[in-house]
Amino acid sequence: MGRGPSVVSLAPPREADAPTGPPPPAERRGGAVVRVLGAVPVPVALITMIALAGVVLDRVYAGPLLTRLMVGAAVGSVLVSVAARRLASWLVAPLSVLALAGWTALALRLAAAHADLPGSLGALTADAASNAIPRLLTAMIPVEPAPDTVLLPLVAAWLAGLAGAEVALRAGRVLLGYLPPALLYAGALYVVGPNAQPAIWPTVAFAAVAAVGLAALPWRDGPAGGDPTAGLAPAVRAAVRVRLLAAGAAGVAVVVGLAALLAPVVAAQVDERPVDPRRYVEPPQIESLDENPLIRISGWALNPDQRLLEVRTEAGGSGREAARIRLAVLNDYDGVTWRVGATYRNAGRILPAVEPAAGGATDTVRQEITVADLTGRLLPAVATPREITGARVAYDPATGTLIRPEGLAPGLRYTVTSMRERPGGNLLATANVPAGDAVSRVLRVADGTPEPLRRLAAQLAESNGAPYARAAAIEQFLAEHYRVTADAPSGHAYPNLAFFLFGPRNGGGQRGTSEQFAAAFAVLGRLAGLPTRVVVGFEPRGDGPVRAADAFAWPEVLFEGVGWVPFDPMPQPDEQPRPVEEDFRPTPDDPPPSEVPAPTVEPTATPPAEAASGPADDRSGLSTPVLVGAGAGGLVLLVGLVLLTLAALRRSLTGARLGRGDPGGRIAGAWREVTDALRLAGHPVGDDLAAAEVAESARRVLTAARAATPTEVGPPAVAVDELAGLLNQVAFAPGTATPEQAERAAVVAHGYVSALRDARPWWRRLLWSVRPGPLRWRR
Repeated sequence: MGRGPSVVSLAPPREADAPTGPPPPAERRGGAVVRVLGAVPVPVALITMIALAGVVLDRVYAGPLLTRLMVGAAVGSVLVSVAARRLASWLVAPLSVLALAGWTALALRLAAAHADLPGSLGALTADAASNAIPRLLTAMIPVEPAPDTVLLPLVAAWLAGLAGAEVALRAGRVLLGYLPPALLYAGALYVVGPNAQPAIWPTVAFAAVAAVGLAALPWRDGPAGGDPTAGLAPAVRAAVRVRLLAAGAAGVAVVVGLAALLAPVVAAQVDERPVDPRRYVEPPQIESLDENPLIRISGWALNPDQRLLEVRTEAGGSGREAARIRLAVLNDYDGVTWRVGATYRNAGRILPAVEPAAGGATDTVRQEITVADLTGRLLPAVATPREITGARVAYDPATGTLIRPEGLAPGLRYTVTSMRERPGGNLLATANVPAGDAVSRVLRVADGTPEPLRRLAAQLAESNGAPYARAAAIEQFLAEHYRVTADAPSGHAYPNLAFFLFGPRNGGGQRGTSEQFAAAFAVLGRLAGLPTRVVVGFEPRGDGPVRAADAFAWPEVLFEGVGWVPFDPMPQPDEQPRPVEEDFRPTPDDPPPSEVPAPTVEPTATPPAEAASGPADDRSGLSTPVLVGAGAGGLVLLVGLVLLTLAALRRSLTGARLGRGDPGGRIAGAWREVTDALRLAGHPVGDDLAAAEVAESARRVLTAARAATPTEVGPPAVAVDELAGLLNQVAFAPGTATPEQAERAAVVAHGYVSALRDARPWWRRLLWSVRPGPLRWRR
């Protein structure tokens, strides 16, 4: 009978028949590629999310420097965690902090060079660390990238990258690892507040990047499309798939439900104006000496040779105002004194641009100014400053004036570039003056105005309908009827101005310094319906020293379409003033004052600039830098207290193990000291090892530690084998251990632990006694 045709089985080969050798090279390479692709998305997602936080925050900064520094911090922090993923988890933070210190030093140097700030890196770093928060929240927008304004975002970005990478990569909790970058992004949105347009596209990109990182998780353990239930039995596989499907459906339902509930709430907040955190931090303040610099005119007039500044000017054009330097602008008058009343914001090297008035001309003035005897915080500059180098300043855009929050100091040198405006003369004759709430501040007349002042203002205005004609009439009246004297008493309250204007000439009236001329013009102008202010400054006589005799005050009037126009009510030196009575005579109901009013008391002189540590005002209690410094000091003390507490608890644990209880318990405690030391050194021993095997492992660990340490350490006092023998005696013959053997076990354990600790690097020796592990490890 012949053999039939052979039957070829189409069933899959049995597992036992499958090849058992190593996979071919192509398959190994494919698996390596898949593992690399699976490891990349999450770190890239973390870096991108942190970088997007920098993009959001950079909307209120000048230039892209902040974004670049935050991108570098994101890359550095995440890559350090990736590179150190095989090390012990407690080692990553110190390594990352060292890298952070290096990147921070480089970033602060770049920011200092960008802002053109002088000083050493150490001084800049200390200043930035103590003033980072208040200067960031009080800085003028756009914020200049300087050491103190980039330090906080830079450190926050690095810490977010470190925390996110450790949680997402080491612990495998990717969604939880997204929390630090998300908090950083939310913090950036909060800091920006209403000072920029809504960050719609960065927010969409942030969510998309996070989703891509989560979607790439299946690639971490195998190729895409792999079935994690492939090795299970069919029944179990079906049950697992049903559960996965049910969980996925439940998750989708929860997400849809939350979206339906929260979407209206979120949509309603889109058009809401966000909170501005800058309102919670007080901007830099001026001192009492600078709040009313007008009263310093009389003091300077009595010391005309006092050298206040050194000036070197490069300017175009000519005329009396070509090099006029402005110190302060006083807008507020309460009937007693003129005050600055400005709001200063920390500013960088480039100051906000101001649109020139229509019909006017501008030219550039560049000055190098060196401070001599001038005190206070107000910083002199030609109006209107646009760029300043050599000094950290705060700026008030409304008045165009500067202050140095640290105070002026002899030898301070800075360079300021200003755009000086020249009002269009052809427009002044027909120009009107603004009215309404926007200018109510410079139109306000305080209560208690003497009646002669009102009648004089009405007399000068009644025959001059145009605003400019009214201002020119006041200017001419003051210049024709009054004298300039250096010894006139200070004061510009209503009684002082009334005596200056109407007092008897032979009794000290009708004479004064530029203080009285400027203040009288401003008050009479407001009574005549003109928005006025008083400016204090200097008029140098060319390059060189600016002396006290060059200081003076002048009034300015605001015209629509022209801007602030200066006036000069001072008389010409070669003209004799005409008696006031020829053009204005008080009524019998208002006789002229006959007694000189008390002069205004000048505030206490400014303390030395080196001792100035912050705003002098006590209106809001302690200043923000003091609070920040106190908070940092408190944090350091808290950390030190925690470390001391851990060290004390560790010593107490060792004492309890070696010095308390029966001899058997003390021997067991000595053995626990040795095994804990091995675990602290990164070589834990398993519970399945015999005591002799543990002793042999301890000997090898100590030998290897000595070989890896450059310093020479002596051998342990005794071998651990002796302690292993005592432990076996306690285990197999309970109650036979003696106190002498317990003492010997303590000596052996102490000797071995000390030898192993001394063989470690110095920074690990510092952490040895404060690591909390032995306090929580299972006994």
